[in-house]
Amino acid sequence: MNSTPPGSLRIVMCAVVMLSSPIAAAPAPSQTAQWAQFTQLFDAATDADRIVGAGVVLVGDGHIIAHHEHGYADRERGVRITQQTIYHYGSITKTLTAIAVMQLRDRGRLSLDDRITGYIPDLRQVHNPFGSMDKITIRMLLSHSAGFQDPTWPYKQGKPWEPFEPTTWNQLVAMMPYQEVAFEPGSRFSYSNPAFIYLARVIEQLTGDPWETYVQKNIFNPLGLTSSYFGLTPYYLAADRSHNYTRLKDASGVEVVRDNGADFDPGITIPNGGWNAPLGDLATYLAFLTNATHGNPQTKRLYDTVLKHATLTEMWQPLYPVKGDDSIGMSFFNLRRGKSTIIGHTGSQAGFLAFLYLNPATGAGIVAAFNTASDLSEDDQSSAFTRIRDRAVELIR
Repeated sequence: MNSTPPGSLRIVMCAVVMLSSPIAAAPAPSQTAQWAQFTQLFDAATDADRIVGAGVVLVGDGHIIAHHEHGYADRERGVRITQQTIYHYGSITKTLTAIAVMQLRDRGRLSLDDRITGYIPDLRQVHNPFGSMDKITIRMLLSHSAGFQDPTWPYKQGKPWEPFEPTTWNQLVAMMPYQEVAFEPGSRFSYSNPAFIYLARVIEQLTGDPWETYVQKNIFNPLGLTSSYFGLTPYYLAADRSHNYTRLKDASGVEVVRDNGADFDPGITIPNGGWNAPLGDLATYLAFLTNATHGNPQTKRLYDTVLKHATLTEMWQPLYPVKGDDSIGMSFFNLRRGKSTIIGHTGSQAGFLAFLYLNPATGAGIVAAFNTASDLSEDDQSSAFTRIRDRAVELIR
């Protein structure tokens, strides 16, 4: 499938009163040519990496400029990827947790310099060769600079008894005496999944809501992300849920693409990687992130109620270098590409991969999702995901 015919797709945005839905905008001729080249790369790269299915949406000033789908949501049944296909977005979910924290900061419920042990005293059990655990702050967790490990579980050998992810908070607490802070907190960047589980506990303690309920009430509902959810797929959306696949070698050394089914249990890790939705919901999220109010006072009030754009801009400021010219702010990554600054995040969990990027200066954004990951040893720079992501970033510069 190719670009969206003008006017054929709407982003629904709801508030206490229903707002008008921005319709899809027709791309300019130059955009049409660039998009055609991009989708050719998209299809060729996904096919080369045996990715079963994928989709991508280009957004400009809050409007969907173009969309493209390729492959299958369910290979065995021959179900094609469509605009309604639901993917899993992995660590892009962390941006929701960060926004929730900043909502509470802006409402005076917490300070970014609060000690995390003030909310989770159990963390004092973690070994910290650099001093007291009481020095670690919420700001450090948001910027991946607290010194915590990357994977939630340190088990990666592929043995059948190893957990996919822990399922309860008690399991994480039980492991704390056997963990160690890896570097001086606040001194540098190192990606951490558990940090965002700890932030979710802060949100739950301050609000009395489970993390999923808080996000549904304070982000998804006001922005009109009506098909976004966590955990198992609701029955009424099940027909649109994509399966996820893993590219690997079987016991005989033959490369296969294994069907992992549609749903899986992210367990306690949902606040750092549990978002499920069609790409249209992510396009609506991009409209919010790019502050695409179109002069509508109702839309501006809605966006400001979720989070003022000045606070989002604060979150995007670079705090620690990551690689090359890239840096990390508070959850969002900051990419310098020539004179342009691109903001975003990637995600991966089970067989799903995704990326979301925006250019704050132009209001352009792009989001893509893939339903196949690889367990094979291969050069990341040559992977379909990396090549498509890099080209997508160039597309919105």
